[in-house]
Amino acid sequence: MTENSPSPKLSGAEKAAVFLMSLGEDTAASVMKHLGPKEVQLLGSTMTSLKNIRKEQVEAVVDDFVTTVGEQTALGIGNSDYIRSVLVKALGEDKAGNIIDRIMMGGNTRGLEQLKWLDGKTVAEMLRLEHPQIIAIVMSYLDPDHAAEVLANLPERIRHDILMRVATLQGVQPAALQELDEIMERQFTGKQRLKSSSIGGIQAAANILNYLDSAVENPLMEQVTEMDADLSQKIQDLMFTFNDLVELDDRGIQALLREVSSELLVLALKGADDALKDKMFKNLSRRASEMLQDDLDARGPVRVSDVEQAQKEVLTVAKRMADEGQISLGGGGDEYI
Repeated sequence: MTENSPSPKLSGAEKAAVFLMSLGEDTAASVMKHLGPKEVQLLGSTMTSLKNIRKEQVEAVVDDFVTTVGEQTALGIGNSDYIRSVLVKALGEDKAGNIIDRIMMGGNTRGLEQLKWLDGKTVAEMLRLEHPQIIAIVMSYLDPDHAAEVLANLPERIRHDILMRVATLQGVQPAALQELDEIMERQFTGKQRLKSSSIGGIQAAANILNYLDSAVENPLMEQVTEMDADLSQKIQDLMFTFNDLVELDDRGIQALLREVSSELLVLALKGADDALKDKMFKNLSRRASEMLQDDLDARGPVRVSDVEQAQKEVLTVAKRMADEGQISLGGGGDEYI
């Protein structure tokens, strides 16, 4: 890195992409076959977007990897605290928690993992005729955005039942997992022996709803409220909304603003609280803040559905960044100007 022209700092995904590309095709392919669909998609898209990577950046990434490996003295011991720490640093707390649960299950989950490579419509077709409890278990195992896609493709009459079962799922008993195992055997001809896992719960239901389009989410929550108002309120309390972005620290807001286009931001802010707008303005340069304010003032009436969709897209970016460890959706931390 030269003093006159410093190289931009690489994100975690960019470092992984640079490292894999430095390994050569065969070795990179051997590594990627052990990754999940989300990781493969993220790495693939990051690789295609990498431009003007300097030699010193590649060297720094490789040096970091060598240093990290060299500092590990517990390889092969299977220390759960060590595994948890590494995964949290690499993926963020929420995503790491899901993966840790699966690792600690102690069984082969190839059948369930194969579901993650299928689009939501296909998974919904596979599960459509299964018992709602089985569907709820599968939904709890999938990543929230994937589960939301599956839920949106299931018959409307059963969506609220599925969501309530996800929210009230208190771990998974061996008998239920055996039933799930048999479904996977029929679909993928594999044999699995699964142990109980702490999947499901109110937070899982809230995470799924965060990714649903409002046209699906609103009537669904109305049905849940009619069935169990207390459960509905608990779910809504845990949902992360667009206006909750105000809880991000200044560094997190700045990082998010760099990832969101001005056009998308203007549309999303049309329905935002004043507190969030003020925080966005505060974390832009004076000129950029004035331009954003002018764009907001000049924007005419827009459909509520368009604003909600824009806000969902911004939240999707924020959740991806949180998964990568770039920001913390929980707020807090030191602030930076």
